Amino acid sequence: MTQNIKFIQGNEVCVEAALYAGLTFYAGYPITPSTEIAEHLAIRLPLISGTFIQMEDEIASICAIIGASLTGNKVMTATSGPGFSLMQEGLGYAIMAEIPCVIVNVQRGGPSTGLPTNVSQSDVFQAQWGTHGDHAIIAMTASSHQDLFEITVDAFNMAETYRTPVILLLDEVIGHMRERVFIPEPGELPLVERLKTAFKEGVDYHPYLPREDGRLPMSDFGGIHRFNVTGLVHDMWGFPSNNPTIAKGLMHHLIDKINNNVHEIARYKEYHMDDASIILVSYGCSARSARHVVENRRKRGEKLGLIELQTLWPFPMHVIRNRCANARYILVVEQNMGQLVHLVKMNVARPDKVFLCNRIDGVFISPTDIRNVLRVIQGRGV
Repeated sequence: MTQNIKFIQGNEVCVEAALYAGLTFYAGYPITPSTEIAEHLAIRLPLISGTFIQMEDEIASICAIIGASLTGNKVMTATSGPGFSLMQEGLGYAIMAEIPCVIVNVQRGGPSTGLPTNVSQSDVFQAQWGTHGDHAIIAMTASSHQDLFEITVDAFNMAETYRTPVILLLDEVIGHMRERVFIPEPGELPLVERLKTAFKEGVDYHPYLPREDGRLPMSDFGGIHRFNVTGLVHDMWGFPSNNPTIAKGLMHHLIDKINNNVHEIARYKEYHMDDASIILVSYGCSARSARHVVENRRKRGEKLGLIELQTLWPFPMHVIRNRCANARYILVVEQNMGQLVHLVKMNVARPDKVFLCNRIDGVFISPTDIRNVLRVIQGRGV
C-alpha cells in the first residue's frame, strides 16, 4: 500500500484530511492557536478550484459556511475558544436547519482571551451546551496526528450522514506539535458524499422529510427545487410552525438521529484493558501522557489500563459503563477544572472511586503529574 509520509503540524494534518474528505469551501477568521489551518487552506483550496474566504469575524465565518453547505459544498471553519463562543448562535441555526458542516475548535486557556498560546481542554461542556435549547451534537478529538487525520475524515462523513454540524475539539498541543503522518491514497478511507434528493423539478419536494433509514436527502439551494430554510421550528416543507405535534416531532428527530446512534458514532481506543484494575480515562493531548504512564507502570507489573475517548459527544456512556465495571478505581486525566470527570462519575456504579488528575495553568500535563496523583490515591488505601 503506497502512502505519502509527511512530518507536519496537527493543524496541517487537519487541512490535509479535510481536503481528502472533499472540502471545497472554507471561511474563517485567524485566531491562535488555529491560524495555521486558515493559512494553509488559503494556499491549497484555490489550487483545486475551491473557495477560501477570510471573514471579518467568527459570526460571519459560520454563517458563510452554512450558506455554502446549502449550495452543495463540503465546508469547514476553524477557531479557538473566544471565536467558538461567537459562533454559538450560528451553530444552533445549523443544528435546527440540519446543515452539514465541520467546525474546528483548537482549544486554548480561558475564559475570555485567557492564555492564547497555551493548552487547555476546557471547552468540552461548551461544545455540547454552548448554544441554547435542547439539541444533540457530535464532538470528536484525537491525541496523535494519524488519528487526527482519520477523525477529521470521520467528522466530514458524520456531518453528511446525520445532516448536522460536527465539532473537532482539538487542543493547542495537538494543533502545534509536529509528528509523522501517513496520508492515505484516494479511496483508502471511505467517504460519505452528499445524499441528494431523487425528486425531479416540479415535484412536491419535502426538504425535511427523512427516509425510512433516517437519512435526510438534500437539494442544492438555488437549484431546481425551491424550499425554505429557517431556524424556527418548521414542518417537512421547511415553513415555520408552532403546531405542538410538529414541534415535538422535530425536536425528537434532531436529538434521536444522533443519540440513538451512539454505537455507530463512538470512537475510542483501549490500551491494556483486558486485566486492568486501575483505569485511566483521557482524551486529546492528555491521553499521550496517560498512555506513557500506563505503558511504564505495566513494565513494573501494575495492572493499569487506558480508555482514550475520541468521541466526546454524544458521550459514549456504554463504553465507560461496560469497560470500567470492574475497576478498583478510575482516574480521569484532562486539562480543565474537571469536565469529563463528571460524565464518568454519572456512568459508573461507584462514583466515589473516580478521581481527577488535571492542570489548569496552560502547561501540558505530564506523566509526573499523573504519577503524583496515583501516589496520593494509593496512599489513601483506595
